Amino acid sequence: MFTLWFIAFLFADLATRAWVASRQMRHVLRHRDQVPAEFADRIGLRSHQRAADYTLAKVRLGMVETLVEAALLVVLTLLGGLQWLDLQWGRAIDSEMWRQLALIGSVVAIVGLVGLPFSVWRKFGLEARFGFNRVTPRLFVADLAKGLLLTLLLGAPLVALVLWVMGNAGQHWIWWAWAVWVGFNFLVIWLFPTVIAPLFNKFTPLQNTDVAERVNALAQRCGFRLNGLFVMDGSRRSAHGNAYFTGFGRNRRIVFFDTLLARLDPTEIEAVLAHELGHFKHRHIIKRMAVSFAAALGFFALLGWLAQQVWFYTGLGVIPQLGRPNDALALILFFLVVPVFTFWVTPLASWFSRRDEFQADRYAASQSSADALVSALVKLYDDNAATLTPDPVHSAFYDSHPPAALRIQKLRHGA
Repeated sequence: MFTLWFIAFLFADLATRAWVASRQMRHVLRHRDQVPAEFADRIGLRSHQRAADYTLAKVRLGMVETLVEAALLVVLTLLGGLQWLDLQWGRAIDSEMWRQLALIGSVVAIVGLVGLPFSVWRKFGLEARFGFNRVTPRLFVADLAKGLLLTLLLGAPLVALVLWVMGNAGQHWIWWAWAVWVGFNFLVIWLFPTVIAPLFNKFTPLQNTDVAERVNALAQRCGFRLNGLFVMDGSRRSAHGNAYFTGFGRNRRIVFFDTLLARLDPTEIEAVLAHELGHFKHRHIIKRMAVSFAAALGFFALLGWLAQQVWFYTGLGVIPQLGRPNDALALILFFLVVPVFTFWVTPLASWFSRRDEFQADRYAASQSSADALVSALVKLYDDNAATLTPDPVHSAFYDSHPPAALRIQKLRHGA
């Protein structure tokens, strides 16, 4: 019965994704040859059409990737791929911990290898076609190697500790595993600004005095204590622009992409930063972390129950080994299958994210200039080839940010 439920949800997931994607493509294509009236004085038809074509290309690639990922999921579960790997590692390795780590590592490697062609095409095909990619093959390989090294240095100890807790902490292992996960997340957040991010990009103190003065004055008005203003060499990899907060405590800093500074004037940069400070002021990041940690506790509790159910394994094409720990099998199956059943909460998560964006926009308008934020957003939409005419259903399902027209309308009317 669980097998039938899994197949039904998987097909429903794929059918819904395909339907929403087809709506997006038809809607964007239908409006490709006319710039929306509210943008007609700032964005040319050629840029609008480029954004439409970029959106269509991303949707098509995304659907192909989704189908391949679904096929891999079926191969690993119902067609016995995971079962075969488990038996092979069971014959090759006597140590239970190393056997389970090898099983998890092999699945991660397979998933990564299947996804690698899509990453390559996204960089050197799609992004290059629209003038965004600046990554060289050498840099791509270097980033890949660094990412793998980080996964081994950070991910392997985390997985090993969770497996040890599952096998040795008794009936309360759920709480201990959850505590490990929460601690790991805080460690990564703390390490990211000063250890992890510099492995991939160069960060230099902001030299533009006009921007620095505006940013410092804004932060003072908003009650935000700065620990550094930095510029990241984002142009080394992409033409896309952005700005973000990172870290906490003494490691907290504001980072601007050099592409953003090159495109926006100081008043626009101030408005963009005011929007980001709006997230800080409304505690959006803290709230999202709290929700994430609460969800993680729920997932660990669910995993603890499912790991004891034989039908959970057999319904997904795996026969648990007798007399040997099956914690790695439970972890793999859980993380492979849960997204199929939780896909339907995507619109709710997207709605909360868009609500937060509206709040941050209102805060930015109160602390800087709504017109400057509108001007900055229009430039960013244009530079990043973001479609101005997304399908409403697709937007409701996936978009973490409100549609451009609605967002700018609310800013202009103070809503």
